[in-house]
Amino acid sequence: MIRLTNIEKSFGPLAVLRGVSLTVAEGSVTALIGPSGSGKSTLLRCVNLLEIPEAGELVLGEETVRFTARPPDRETIRRVRLQTGMVFQNFQLFPHRTALGNVMESLLVVLKWPEAKARARAMELLDKVGLAHRADAWPAQLSGGQQQRVAIARALASSPRVLLCDEPTSALDPELALEVVEVLTQLAREGTTMMIATHDLRLAASVAQEAALLEAGEIVESGPARELFTSPRQERTRRFISTLRAEAPGIVAT
Repeated sequence: MIRLTNIEKSFGPLAVLRGVSLTVAEGSVTALIGPSGSGKSTLLRCVNLLEIPEAGELVLGEETVRFTARPPDRETIRRVRLQTGMVFQNFQLFPHRTALGNVMESLLVVLKWPEAKARARAMELLDKVGLAHRADAWPAQLSGGQQQRVAIARALASSPRVLLCDEPTSALDPELALEVVEVLTQLAREGTTMMIATHDLRLAASVAQEAALLEAGEIVESGPARELFTSPRQERTRRFISTLRAEAPGIVAT
């Protein structure tokens, strides 16, 4: 589904990604973990070309993008983005649209669906995330957990091939975060392909089959999530997992 090869990305003199290579199989969930500033969010944004790498290669489904000094053209970017859905840390709902309107927006504006078809699809997705009864609520009337669930429904609206989640629970208290964890866990059971950048060990342990630890723009260790969380090979991974475990005791067995 996704193959990243030798991805390099800098912001001015700061190298944020240094030759990152990673493969995500169709129907699987990969958790990207690592300290703040390690490059997790930037790597996600390189997958849907919100950030354009300076070097490397992205394969997403049948689309292959090789990064050189010349950036990809607008049509290539459009084709890649149509295959991805993005869930952000701070929800980014339109405040002047209801929950239903937020989910319908891309279907109406980008895909040009008829309103009745877009409404039916949006209601189906709100029901999937347990919010059909709040379809007419404004974002300000929803809790943080509910807003993030609307954001997940919106990201799924166009049936993307992969769902990219950037710290989807970090702006929420533990109780509200659990609502989001439950929704993403159900999507994982249904075979949704996901990449999730997170500090939340509960989320990573519940949802991911694979995991990768990033530090200073490089992958320190990757492999099956359970193995990486319980018996990491690298000392840097052991130290980081110990820190997460201290913040969420009992989530991953030792």
